[in-house]
Amino acid sequence: MTEVPIDVTPNVSIPSDEIPEDVPGESRMIETNGVRLHVVEAGPSDGELVVLLHGFPEFWYGWHRTIRPLVNAGYRVVVPDQRGYNLSSKPPRVADYRIDTLAADVVGLIDAYDRETAAVAGHDWGAAVAWWLALHHPDRLSDLIAVNVPHPTVFKETLRRSWDQRLKSWYILAFQLPKLPEAVARAGGWRLATRALRDSSLPGTFSEEDFRRYRRAWDREGAFEAMVNWYRAIVRDRPTPAETRVSVPTLVIWGAGDRFLRKSMATRSVEYCTDGRLLTIQGATHWVVHEEPHRVADAIIEQVEPFPSRPK
Repeated sequence: MTEVPIDVTPNVSIPSDEIPEDVPGESRMIETNGVRLHVVEAGPSDGELVVLLHGFPEFWYGWHRTIRPLVNAGYRVVVPDQRGYNLSSKPPRVADYRIDTLAADVVGLIDAYDRETAAVAGHDWGAAVAWWLALHHPDRLSDLIAVNVPHPTVFKETLRRSWDQRLKSWYILAFQLPKLPEAVARAGGWRLATRALRDSSLPGTFSEEDFRRYRRAWDREGAFEAMVNWYRAIVRDRPTPAETRVSVPTLVIWGAGDRFLRKSMATRSVEYCTDGRLLTIQGATHWVVHEEPHRVADAIIEQVEPFPSRPK
């Protein structure tokens, strides 16, 4: 039996303004898979469980504008800071951020809410975790919603064959350097990190209040190193999924203007799904959850709602 390391991260205090006044929900700390994860939970306790997983360099707040529409539709919404981010535990080893471990964190969250299954939506790295869950824990997912990250097999094959995608993914190799990525990102009050978000999104997508919250999350002790360790772990581990076919009902949402990932990977990802469909949002970028939060929420609701042909 694999030994789960004991979390030694100090307890953290949750800021009184962690959740904006116009966002429904409460903060809670949940122990799962040997760590403590901060989550924002909202909606009726007996509603169907929907877990929203953020990407890099975000935290739970990346989904904050999608929470209310999901709550209004009657869902129990849980949005964690994934391990290493913001208020959640930040284990020190690169090995603590292997994709199997990240997926096991989410299985533990589903257990913590005393559910057999949950609909899991993920954006960016959160989508990578969600794909892995669907491939290795399909019995724990009712639905998969993957936003702007492809099926892992599609991503690996595209990187192998496409110089264009390799150039788009240059930062993954840059993040393998020790300490330098953290120092460069932190310089000038996180100037480069905020500029990267602003330059790769539609004008006005991120407000100054958004950047204030992101800087606060990145500033937490050990946070940015832990965030970069996700990239270090995936390169060192080079995991191959046990299965390639996704049996969980799947919706792929893709901002067509993503400058980091080739759009062709979205279509190919659906081809690996037994019950999959693609929603392409023209005019949106990689940050489609921020640019079109209500449209993304509506798409999640449409996917998760029981259909006559697919009873829940």
